[in-house]
Formats: sequence, structure tokens, C-alpha cells
Amino acid sequence: MKFLDLDFWQELWLTITRNKTRSLMTCFGVFWGILMLVILLGSGNGMKNAMFSSINGFSTNSAFIFADRTSESYKGLNKGRLWSLRTRDVENVSKLDGVENISPILWGAQGDKNVVHGQLAGSYTVKGVSDDYFNIETQDLEYGRLLNRIDLNQKRKVCLIGTDVNRVLFRGTDPCGQYVRVNGIYYQVIGVTNQRAEGVNIGGRASETVFIPFTTLQQTSNQGDTIHFLCVGARADVRMADLLEQIKAVIKQQNDISPTDRQAVAVVSLAEQFETFNNLFIGIDILIWLVGLGTLLAGVIGVSNIMMVTVKERTREIGVRRAIGAKPWDIISQVMSESLVLTALAGLLGLSFGVFILDFIDKILTAQDVSSDEALLLHPGVSIQVACAATAVLLVCGLLAGLIPAWRAMQIKAIDAIREE
Repeated sequence: MKFLDLDFWQELWLTITRNKTRSLMTCFGVFWGILMLVILLGSGNGMKNAMFSSINGFSTNSAFIFADRTSESYKGLNKGRLWSLRTRDVENVSKLDGVENISPILWGAQGDKNVVHGQLAGSYTVKGVSDDYFNIETQDLEYGRLLNRIDLNQKRKVCLIGTDVNRVLFRGTDPCGQYVRVNGIYYQVIGVTNQRAEGVNIGGRASETVFIPFTTLQQTSNQGDTIHFLCVGARADVRMADLLEQIKAVIKQQNDISPTDRQAVAVVSLAEQFETFNNLFIGIDILIWLVGLGTLLAGVIGVSNIMMVTVKERTREIGVRRAIGAKPWDIISQVMSESLVLTALAGLLGLSFGVFILDFIDKILTAQDVSSDEALLLHPGVSIQVACAATAVLLVCGLLAGLIPAWRAMQIKAIDAIREE
């Protein structure tokens, strides 16, 4: 094969290095184009990592439902009626196909120094939840265990405390088995949780929260069967927007609310927000590719122009080759190979340098030890798939850059080329 011929590559390299300054200036355009593409892609990836790291651990296919005033009269009930979610709503919604996790949420009294241990006290969020809640807002356990179904069924006076609560009341030691007084009632500590999703807070930071079985909190706070929020997590194969319509219909029917009332059942859909974030970064990625490819295209056009000049300078050489029997493919492959080598060398250097810069930036950010919820960039870089895609684009551009000059070379007639002075 011609491309395995050492003489072919020696001739190719001699042609490229004949005018070193021109070749270097031509390569710089491609180098800069691929460098900008890699840095932009890596920066976009770093922004995405920073955004999603702050919500990592929170179910992306979940929603929170709560009661609001009715906006329509229904069955003799006035417009603007106040109503409440109840335990029966949890039972009915849990029967819907597609519901994977469901947890009622009940807020305890929020007073000054409402959580006490010995001589130490603090003001913290008190939240009554079920065991399913920790499948939606996942927690890392530092000590002990999570709430379970037995705690709920037996209405045990137990609690989980966040890391900040543990740090203040127990100086960060293992508190399991000890008691805290929450709004005047003693609960046994069974575990300490550390919040994963620092960027999502439902009613307060988990690190500053005391979690109690919602059945226990209903009883100790005299809340009856009222709940304040309903947290629902859908299966991965179920679209939350569709499931929410079914949930609203069940709740409205159960609580005598008009089926057309759009205000009474309020929803905070995390699934919709996550989808918005994903779409945003898809748009950013598309924009980055357009800008990066535009910059790369400018460099490739420069390569094509230089190859046109090279073909013009080598008119006599091409004519002689044609005269002694060189086939069209020999001329085309020679010109396109030169274009491809120039583009590939410059592009691979730009790709490597871009990856080096992103790695350097990542090391600086890691050394600064910035928390994930404050970082603007987190682990900027490009995946091997993106690097391969950029390389493929680069090689295609290199071939296209030599296409027009190669076609121009084929238009040269042997007799006219030989006559040129």
C-alpha cells in the first residue's frame, strides 16, 4: 500500500517543512480552534458537575405536594376554602401504579432552643417522616441507623439528628442511645445523618434537622391525621408529570375539590426542575460545539488556502507527474495527505494541550477545597468519548480542507503545466 511506503511519508514531510514559517502559521489556526473547543467543552462539563453535585443524592423523579386554598366552589363548599392533606391521602396515592416511594411530612413546632440535651440546646427543624423519605432525600449515616417501618407502626419515640445538631449537642461523638428533648418531649437518638444533596433543602437543611417518625409526631403534637406535605418518588420508567395528574385527581376526589381546580393541590416538582437543568446543559453543549467548530473551521479554511497556494507553486511538478503516468488518485492522495497531516498534527497538539490545561485547573480547584455547593466548576474535563469525537471531527476537517486544492490540482493539464515558466 502507498501509505505504508516510507518514501511517500518522507516526500510528504519534505513538502510540509519546505516553508516552515508558513506551515507553523497554518497549523496555529487549527491548534487554536481545537484548543478552544476542548476548553469550552471541559468548562461546560465542569459547570454541569458543579450544578448536579449539589443535588446528588436527591431523587430526580420526585415531587412534593401540599394543600392550598381552593379556587372554585364545589359540592356546596365555598371558594377559597382551607383544607389539609390527611393520612388517607397517603394510603390512596400509594396504591397508584408508578409510585415507588411515598412519605408524608409533618413539621414540628419551631421555637427558640426547641431541642435540648443536658445543658446544651439549639433551634432546629423538626420533621416527621416515614422510612421511604430516605429513599428520596438520601442520607449518609455517620452513626446508628435510619428510621424503619417498625418505628412508624409502633409510634416509637426515637429520632435521627443531623450532623450540625450532633456537633452542638453531643460535640460530634456517637449519641446513639442517648436522649434529646424536642419541644418538651424526650426522644431516643438512633442515628446521625449527613446530607448528600447540599443544594436542595425542603423546609431546612438536613444537617440542622431532627427526624421523627411521622406517626409519633402526629400523636405527640396532637395533629390528628393531618400531614403538611406529601413526598412522592416515581419509578424510573414513569414520567412524573403524568403520575402527578393521577395523584391530583385522587386527592381532589378524596377531599371534595373540583376536578378543574388548578390551585387547590400545589406541587413542587423536582423532576421538572431536573429536566429543565438537563435541557439547559444540552443547549449549552450545543452552543459550545457550534462556537468551537466555528473556530476550528476558520483554522481549516486557512489550511485549505495554504494548500491552494502550494498547488499553484507545484504546478510544474504536478504536470511532470501527470506526463510520466501518475494516476489521478496519486495526485489527489498527495494533496489531501498533506492537508490531513497538517491538520492532524496541529489538532492533536491542541487537544493534548487543552486536556493538560483542564487537568491543571482541576488540581487547583481541588487544592482550594471549595465545597460543591459553592463551586462554579467541579472536575472540568472531557470524556474519552468526547475526545474521540473531537479527533474524528478534526480528521474529517483535514480531509475536507484538502478536497478543493486536490480538485484544483486535477484540473492542471500536463502540457500546460510543463510549458509554465
